[in-house]
Amino acid sequence: MTQPQTPASDLLKSDGNGMRGTNQSGMRAHNERLVLTLVRRHGALAKAEIARATGLSAQTVSVIMRQLETDGLLVKGDPVRGKVGQPSVPMRLDAEGAYFLGLKIGRRNEELVLIDFLGQIQGRVQRTHAYPRPDDTLRFALDALEALTAPLKKAQRARIAGLGVAMPFQMWNWASLIGVDPAEMASWQNRDIQADLAEHVPYPVYIQNDASCACGAELVFGERDTPRDFLYFYVGYFIGGGLVLNGALYNGRTGNAGALGSMPVPGPTGSVQLIDVASLSGIERLLIARDEPTQHLWGAPENWSLDPVVLDQWIDGAARGIAHAIAAASSLIDFESVMIDGWIPPALRDRLVIEVSTALADINMAGITPPAVQVGTVGPAARSLGAACLPLSERFLVDGQTFLKQL
Repeated sequence: MTQPQTPASDLLKSDGNGMRGTNQSGMRAHNERLVLTLVRRHGALAKAEIARATGLSAQTVSVIMRQLETDGLLVKGDPVRGKVGQPSVPMRLDAEGAYFLGLKIGRRNEELVLIDFLGQIQGRVQRTHAYPRPDDTLRFALDALEALTAPLKKAQRARIAGLGVAMPFQMWNWASLIGVDPAEMASWQNRDIQADLAEHVPYPVYIQNDASCACGAELVFGERDTPRDFLYFYVGYFIGGGLVLNGALYNGRTGNAGALGSMPVPGPTGSVQLIDVASLSGIERLLIARDEPTQHLWGAPENWSLDPVVLDQWIDGAARGIAHAIAAASSLIDFESVMIDGWIPPALRDRLVIEVSTALADINMAGITPPAVQVGTVGPAARSLGAACLPLSERFLVDGQTFLKQL
């Protein structure tokens, strides 16, 4: 289900709390998104800086920013006094300008987060499971949604712009790989969780592949010097990824571009897929073989306590597999960098990046410029935050940012 794009101001219908909306042309809606995208990227900007970066006239920028301030999406910062003339007044996003919900449906756990307009998590609810079932997921999502939104004031609830869902596509095809009877997962094939949720919530519901969502979170909430072109790996129960070109997430014809887990890589006994050597399911298998518990893997990663022998064994194969995937992808697209993140502790992620860089240096890449390998900046919650990014991006941001001039 594809939701129509909505002007920023149209979200704010009057509800007795001072919020209002206006009917606007498509061009004005685009310009509003342009300004909001630019302010989100740079934190706080004065009108003159926005006019210079976008090519819009100073008068047009003034009208747009005045309207966005009236709508509660922008607020004035402290005046900045220059050497001559009147001081400039930078504008920044209002944290309470809008709220977004992000549901992550994982193979071993589920999470719902509520974030504000700045991307700050205002609340989260998690649960673990042996495997996801549609009815259980729907019940969890609605109960968690009630728990997160009940404390909000009426005006805040009215500013919830949508619910995004991050989940593996065609989940029923992966049953045997997660140790579940395929019959237990078959119900997903005939269920539309997006439509099920839409019947119970008063705002739009969006859906995207979970690894692509994680990549989208890096684009929207990551550090501001994010490269224009990069390959993104997210280490979850199965490793996945995303492809960013010219500053925008590239989803491909079926929405499954950047399916890095399916890439063939060398394994101990021949060619395997990357998911076989670089997924958290590998750590789970190693623990099961040692008769050690695995449930703690799917709680908060900072609470992990694993035998270094297990980590050493896993990270060796994972690093070499990811390095070969990078080499193969780099032969097609001249990436500036590769980013690696995941449902793993920061120290393990940092070590993985170092080991991948080392393994990449051992691969013959004659004729190819190796990309820089660096850590992702969002962390374990990237999939949930990326889900929440879906309504944020649909309602308030421009799709591509290549036309923005440098400040």
